[in-house]
Amino acid sequence: MGKITGFKEFKRKDETYKAVKERVSNYNEFTVPLSKTEITKQGSRCMDCGIPFCHSACPLGNLIPDFNDMVHRDEWKKASWILHTTNNFPEFTGRLCPAPCEKACVLGIIDNPISIENIEKNIVERAFAEGWIKPQLPSNRTAKTIAIVGSGPAGLAAAQQLNRAGHTVTVFERDDAVGGLLRYGIPNFKLEKGIIDRRIAILEAEGITFKTNVNVGVNYSVEKLKEFDAVVLCGGATQRRSLPTTGVEAKGVVQAMDFLTQATKVVLGKKIENQILATNKNVIVIGGGDTGSDCVGTSNRQGAKSVTNFEIMPKPPGNRSPSTPWPFWPLQLKTSSSHKEGCDRNWLINTKEFISNEKGELTALKTIEVKWKIIPGQRPELIEIEGSEKTWPCDLALLALGFTGPETTLSEQLGIKTDARSNYKATNYQTNIPHIFTAGDMRRGQSLIVWAISEGREAAKKVDEYLMGYSNLPSKGDGDLPPI
Repeated sequence: MGKITGFKEFKRKDETYKAVKERVSNYNEFTVPLSKTEITKQGSRCMDCGIPFCHSACPLGNLIPDFNDMVHRDEWKKASWILHTTNNFPEFTGRLCPAPCEKACVLGIIDNPISIENIEKNIVERAFAEGWIKPQLPSNRTAKTIAIVGSGPAGLAAAQQLNRAGHTVTVFERDDAVGGLLRYGIPNFKLEKGIIDRRIAILEAEGITFKTNVNVGVNYSVEKLKEFDAVVLCGGATQRRSLPTTGVEAKGVVQAMDFLTQATKVVLGKKIENQILATNKNVIVIGGGDTGSDCVGTSNRQGAKSVTNFEIMPKPPGNRSPSTPWPFWPLQLKTSSSHKEGCDRNWLINTKEFISNEKGELTALKTIEVKWKIIPGQRPELIEIEGSEKTWPCDLALLALGFTGPETTLSEQLGIKTDARSNYKATNYQTNIPHIFTAGDMRRGQSLIVWAISEGREAAKKVDEYLMGYSNLPSKGDGDLPPI
């Protein structure tokens, strides 16, 4: 695979970024692509490692050494063919996936791993530019109809796979445009929405029907779902976590996703009354994950006076922690492009009170430093450090604390059983109601985009088997190659 000595000859190179001052002046993607020659070299670094742990670490089972080898050989069309055998939407994962494959790369034991995610993005972008990605219509249509509820990556993957099996697929989306959190939850500077639109155009040309502004269980009766032979629920895990903190009801304490959604809609030309803005405000983002990072980047683009980030956990080490050895996902400090645009990051900080003025407007936060007491076999204990209280000026506090699980609207109205975490229970993606299936975050809880696509694909196979008694759709790692 690749060039036998490539990993010795070529060092890892990643895309660079436009200068901070330039990129924060707009909401466009700001990566500077590597040349085709350099990407070929990066593909050449892939080792003939015998056991591709990268392949195993990828929830989709992407055939990573195979498409790296094709890039090395300048066989880009074949690389795209191989990539699309397991991944319906590499243009999404190539931008948004945290790349567990790279953390499991064998070369990563002794050197920087292969730049798999960037190679993936370059393959699919080349494929779109060359016109290699074309609608794939099924050779025959069955008489079966399927409703997909939710148009995020899980729903879209399930829809495309089931359509390829010949079924008639309708996707319902409660927002005004298709894409789920990809559309409004991910800022444009990470994913420009034309990237979604060009893929949706392919799916529509393949025969999939999309219906927006349809909120099943609210403005569309669940009784109407009985018109379909099968239903796949892919509504995501959208119940937002809050804080049981005094003053959390103050004006200016805002859920991160509300802030991000409004910002993206305005960027796309939609009118939002009383938009939540960071302009000229002291902004504190509570939560250190990707959503928190997106809030940092958006706040800087809106002209915040200051941006501060709180994380209750300890600061991770700069290198892989011994507690998470290769090939596991590492405990390691992640510094995003948004952090580099300007952010005061603080760890082991707990918010004790939101302070507001007589109008109920947020003016400050009170915090206390904490530490964690670790006792083997027991849950970690959070201990506050006496005398470490501090008051921070704050006009806008963004709660980026993740999600607790899916909404209960559909489970209650349809009679679907849920587990202790409120996720929709399913065996082989099939709920307690035989013709209703579920996939993605709604089934497994908040997770990665690559898991969502994997879940959608796997659920589609189970639906096809349920309807037809068998399925020719591929499962993870089948390597069933579609035509170029």
